[in-house]
Amino acid sequence: MGLRIGFGIDFHQLVEGRALVIGGVTIPHHKGSLGHSDADVLLHAICDALLGALALGDIGIHFPNTDDRYKNIDSKILLQRCYALIREKGYQVVNVDSSLCLEAPKIKKYGPEMRTIIAGILQVSIDDVSVKATTTEKMGFVGREEGLVAYATVLLEKATA
Repeated sequence: MGLRIGFGIDFHQLVEGRALVIGGVTIPHHKGSLGHSDADVLLHAICDALLGALALGDIGIHFPNTDDRYKNIDSKILLQRCYALIREKGYQVVNVDSSLCLEAPKIKKYGPEMRTIIAGILQVSIDDVSVKATTTEKMGFVGREEGLVAYATVLLEKATA
């Protein structure tokens, strides 16, 4: 049939003194994501979804946090590299559906820019990229603004020659 679906999830702590980068967009906030790279939770979830769709492992296998080459790397580069792996296997992206869980800041106004960035990297239309957000109603580590979570699902199809 030539269709493959992948699911990704990522978590990052929120701390003072770090930039908050989500979906390739730096968002003004008093806390940012803690991680080895720029800690872009959304792009990391999409990377894992892409890799998972073709059973290529996960982001930690391809870009380990023990490797200094990836220290503070822009996650758009990681997404580009994951997409290149997908293309090497003869697949292309059909669509991406993603959800962010964070209490603050509100990201609605940044959604179109995130979608544009993701669509550009994955060579699809902005209409093929969904970015949604929700809170946890102040429950759990997300509700206490200690961290954030992203979920992503991708559909791939075998590319036609």
